[in-house]
Amino acid sequence: MDEQLRWMDATEQADLVRSGQVSAGELLAEARERIRAINPSLNAVILELDLAHDGLPAPAGNTPHDNGGSDRYPFPGVPFLVKDLALEIAGTRFTEGSRWLAGNVSRTDQELARRFQRAGLAIVGKTNTCEFGLSPHCEPILHGPTRNPWNLALSTSGSSGGSAAAVAAGLVPMAHGNDLGGSLRYPAAWCGLFGLKPTRGRVPLGPEYGDIAGGLAAEFALTRTVRDAAALLDAVAGPAPGDPYCAPPQERPYMAEMMTAPGRLRIAATAAPNRGQTVHPDYQRTFDATVNLLVSLGHHVEEAHPEPLDRAGHRALRAVYGAAASWIEGYWTNRQGHGPEPGEIEPDTEVLFERGRKVSAADYLQGVEELQRFSRRIAGFLDNYDLWLTPTVGWPPLPLGTLTATGEDPLRGEKEAGRFLMFDGEYANITGNPAMSIPSGTDSAGLPVGMSFLAAFGAEATLFRLAAQLERANPWAARRPTTTML
Repeated sequence: MDEQLRWMDATEQADLVRSGQVSAGELLAEARERIRAINPSLNAVILELDLAHDGLPAPAGNTPHDNGGSDRYPFPGVPFLVKDLALEIAGTRFTEGSRWLAGNVSRTDQELARRFQRAGLAIVGKTNTCEFGLSPHCEPILHGPTRNPWNLALSTSGSSGGSAAAVAAGLVPMAHGNDLGGSLRYPAAWCGLFGLKPTRGRVPLGPEYGDIAGGLAAEFALTRTVRDAAALLDAVAGPAPGDPYCAPPQERPYMAEMMTAPGRLRIAATAAPNRGQTVHPDYQRTFDATVNLLVSLGHHVEEAHPEPLDRAGHRALRAVYGAAASWIEGYWTNRQGHGPEPGEIEPDTEVLFERGRKVSAADYLQGVEELQRFSRRIAGFLDNYDLWLTPTVGWPPLPLGTLTATGEDPLRGEKEAGRFLMFDGEYANITGNPAMSIPSGTDSAGLPVGMSFLAAFGAEATLFRLAAQLERANPWAARRPTTTML
């Protein structure tokens, strides 16, 4: 394997193709070699694909001196992976991590998959996820656990853990993920990546879906660098016909935003969990260092936090998530033509489905209204601040198996997740606001620690400006796990 190429970000790989120094076919071949050599130790990629962009020359016909018109694409021939959840590609196996769907094959392309390919990306495979994305881990029974490249005995978190592990280990420079309650940002934090959850409606969910869980779900990707995320969002953002939500239009490309100084931002910051958990000392130390760095860069930072979800808000969130679980069961029952057979779904999924069946239409709609009221309170809080800073999670990666269900304790993972989910990552999903997790240091064991920033609705520009500034001040892309240096 070419170790130098392995750790280049997508922007640099694309530049090599455009300049003729490397062919798209060579990028593809290198990615396949890395996946076959490294993935057996990670179990991040659960299906290999050959979906190189049709507009680029076939690998066998491409030479290092012919870019094949690649100037038309932001990422000509750059290898890319898609998460095996929500994003469908016609003719490919699509399981959403469930034994119930083990033989399912997609019949349609999602608009986002088309946009990834129109950007020139070569989709080389699908990544692992927990069953239906319902848990903050990446250990489905169907495909087995994904291992964290920084320590193979530890979890990646989830549900985009397969994509996070693949990018952190250098299999590809970036990979698709989605986020219903933190599923892009949590694995980004534990795997040392940049994880952006865009504004509701910024990236389309269609044509198969319009609204997932009352607008809580968002699609995007995990990257090693801020510029890759900016260029990728420039390539895929924008409404599709019939979308039920529309994000505020971009004022200019995000690549231009990340090269713009953020000015003096007003940042609310807290490392105090709402539910009385204990933040790991290394995470508190990293939070304090991040605050000091922000102040040294000229920003105003003060201890503050929005009013947390009250009892009515938590009841509303349970109703909406419960309805989402019930929708998943009904959706796939209709598509498959039958419900799951005994043993085809995991114990925690079975409990969540059962919970969901008890949510009435009135419960769901009242829950949506309550969460909309909460969103207005968050909007009011962000009238006074540009960003809200917290640790992304409050504890280092847990050992594999800690977050999975058992027959005797099907909700063990839900209870154990409280050991690290302390900082209300779901607020970004409830409000639809953009949020990001940034690699901000390492703990005493050398594992990555991420910090989270929540911005106002439509304010990705603010996030990109600050992220680029922090990336320059505290570079993270050169930090690499050692366990997969094969």
